Amino acid sequence: MGEDTSSQTGQWPSLRTAGFNGFLVSFSDRLNEPANRAALAFRAAIDRQDWSGIEETTTTLVSTYVRFDPAWCDHQGMASKLTALLAGQDWFAAPLPEGRKLWHVPTVYGTDLAPQLEEAAAMAGVTPKQATASLSQSRVRVQTIGFAPGQPYLGELPPNWDIPRQTELTARVPVGALTVAIRQIVLFSVSAPTGWRHVGQTGIQLFQPDAADPFTMRVGDEVVFAQTTVEKLAAMRDGDPLGGATWVPLP
Repeated sequence: MGEDTSSQTGQWPSLRTAGFNGFLVSFSDRLNEPANRAALAFRAAIDRQDWSGIEETTTTLVSTYVRFDPAWCDHQGMASKLTALLAGQDWFAAPLPEGRKLWHVPTVYGTDLAPQLEEAAAMAGVTPKQATASLSQSRVRVQTIGFAPGQPYLGELPPNWDIPRQTELTARVPVGALTVAIRQIVLFSVSAPTGWRHVGQTGIQLFQPDAADPFTMRVGDEVVFAQTTVEKLAAMRDGDPLGGATWVPLP
């Protein structure tokens, strides 16, 4: 990865070079809510600086990536800028970025549409009814987007949902599939194989390539996967690319 300029005690955050024109600022070596919050807040802070030589910023689950123009600023200078910005506040307690949305996404749990609810519930130590209540009442954050265009990883779920991925792949889940593992939800933007258990089904289209904004959700958005019926979901999906999903701005 390159030079590590974090403290020798292993304290976070750490600042590492990523290629000849990038830096990776990490806030943990494993997923947790404060580290994800810090990564989102720090990226927003970099964007607010409006440094002319910044070519890209993005976040992973616990890190912020910065790509810059070396003709604008050398590595040492860029490292100094990022170090100074990091020192400006406690990023683990920083407010989340503005402009986020709270989504309510109608979801069918179980049935033939989502056949692995019972299996996942058993692994989480609850009944299917309790699993549905837990998943439908949890308010989760889009922690990162990846694997496929516009596809969110959301979390964290309660600790009992720290269940492993499958050892074998499910051949394919449909667009809008709600899947769980390791205290996270992945909401599928494309039909694809997966090792995550398919516990719910939505009608939302997360990737609309012909739209002005092709990605439906953004990192930092929050989501409630509210329970609905098969019949209601079918009606909501008819002609609506959001499948009945609605959103309000978060303060």
